[in-house]
Amino acid sequence: MKLKRLLTVLATLSLAVSASVAAVQADDAEGGVIKVAASTTPHAEILAEAAPLLAEKNWKLEVTEFTDYVQPNLVVESGEFDANYFQHVPYLDSFNEEQGTHLVNAGGIHYEPFGIYPGTKSSLDDIAEGDAIAVPNDTTNEARALLLLEDNGFIKLKEGAGLTATVRDIEENNLNLEIVEVEAAQVSHLVGEAAYVVLNGNYALEAGFSVGKDSLAYESSDSEAAKTYVNIIAVKEGNEENPGIKALVEVLKSDEIKDFINKTYDGAVIPFVEEEK
Repeated sequence: MKLKRLLTVLATLSLAVSASVAAVQADDAEGGVIKVAASTTPHAEILAEAAPLLAEKNWKLEVTEFTDYVQPNLVVESGEFDANYFQHVPYLDSFNEEQGTHLVNAGGIHYEPFGIYPGTKSSLDDIAEGDAIAVPNDTTNEARALLLLEDNGFIKLKEGAGLTATVRDIEENNLNLEIVEVEAAQVSHLVGEAAYVVLNGNYALEAGFSVGKDSLAYESSDSEAAKTYVNIIAVKEGNEENPGIKALVEVLKSDEIKDFINKTYDGAVIPFVEEEK
């Protein structure tokens, strides 16, 4: 009888331990730390607004700011960070192909209209023979800048150049414009040298430009570019369904964050709304 009673006690203890372990595992699945690499503006600012909302779901958000477009992808690929927030899908695809990384889109969050901004000239009507226009030099953003210049009649690209266009694809340049290719973060630094600069939305904000007030031309919010160049949460392939990533994307798509974006960025950042299927 004593042995039977002892076995019963041991069985009860085993069940209690199992239940305790299961509870801890459940807690782990519903909370923890999410490490995100991000550009400063607007990405890190949006994440700062999201942090208290994630805290309500038992997730602590740790954000590290980067000033380039390479390291944020490398640290996610290595597993040092859980996700990054700074890029659009064409850039991600290009980076994966060039670097052999395995990053995927976990959710589209916002869109930043690409714009032409004043440099030494304040009106597009003043464009003249030989004027310099500064554009980003990375593959997808350069193509986007050139397409915007084409849309405004300054150049003509070869048919089909599309999202891979470079200066070599310029078919017509009647004013002999000088297209100055520099790293994306450096384009705004040429406002005192180039007639115009073509900027990504986040770098326009950092340079103190307002899309609505300062841009001389920009992509419309209902254009195909809004879908193509939506800024995303990127993760290493296989981590898309991790509880922390799902919580992060859910919060960033919430009405609270949409309202924050609309009130803060004066049209330079627009919440991305996926079409209903």
